[in-house]
Amino acid sequence: MLAVALALPGAAAAQVFPAKPLRLIVPFPPGGGNDILARAVGQRLAQIIGQQIIVDNRGGAGGLIGAELAAKAAPDGYTIFLASIGNLAFSPALHAKLPYDPVRDFAPVTLLATSAFILVVNPSVAAKSVKELVALAKAKPGTLNYASAGQGSSLHMTAEIFKLATATDLVHVAYKGSVPALTDLLAGQVQIMFGTMPATLPQVKAGKLRALGVSGRQRAAAAPEVPTIAEAGVPGFEVLNWYGIVAPGKTPEAVVNKLNRELLKTLAAAEMAESFSAQGLEAAGGTPGQFGALIKSEIAKYAKVVKAANIRAE
Repeated sequence: MLAVALALPGAAAAQVFPAKPLRLIVPFPPGGGNDILARAVGQRLAQIIGQQIIVDNRGGAGGLIGAELAAKAAPDGYTIFLASIGNLAFSPALHAKLPYDPVRDFAPVTLLATSAFILVVNPSVAAKSVKELVALAKAKPGTLNYASAGQGSSLHMTAEIFKLATATDLVHVAYKGSVPALTDLLAGQVQIMFGTMPATLPQVKAGKLRALGVSGRQRAAAAPEVPTIAEAGVPGFEVLNWYGIVAPGKTPEAVVNKLNRELLKTLAAAEMAESFSAQGLEAAGGTPGQFGALIKSEIAKYAKVVKAANIRAE
């Protein structure tokens, strides 16, 4: 009887949920890959649940500010967070102390999408392939700069893994989000960047940036002409980006499950498939348990990578 009584509050909450707008925290400024994805998903989810989804951009510290805010939000399902490999796997590996616990402080809801990162350079860089970029970097060590969305961000970590794999000396320039990083890359203030597909691919297709490779195991459907970094001369290189929705850690299971069901409906919508394809994303889905298992495995994986490579949050 006690178990039934304890379960009732969560079950009752799920029956009336959602009764008001939801806040979706995005830990980066507007216009970047995270933001583009969040707004596409939020717009469709709002139609399905009949409530507004308010995208709340909280950039800074490579995504840590937004993640901390989400972790400390009321666990009622009305605040959800766009999590990614950067704030739930890379940051724990890089920082001895975080303002949140990536496992304890979040309740996984579902994996939204996966995608490769895309390695791009400003057209002024005298390298038209990954091999040429590596040769240029080795000929002029410490002179080429790469931009990231902040220390500990996914863009930072992917570039550091690339440096390790190619034994090159590239200089890190950290920005408060991918949009200012991309802006300076386009202006030639920095030369190199591992970008997210949603934000970076349009610049490549417009001829404003040169794509040298993608970080996945296979070529991206949205850019089949761009080789993988592994096939372009760095055997075994693979870093796959992912995005998902999590809620604060003590959100009732019944509410989490309802959010999961509504998000799976969102991902199944035909317009979402078209939107994801255009952004170089592949829709995922799955249960809260499956997403939680992925998060734990990625934390363990990149903790080993960071330790082996002695990568530090500068």
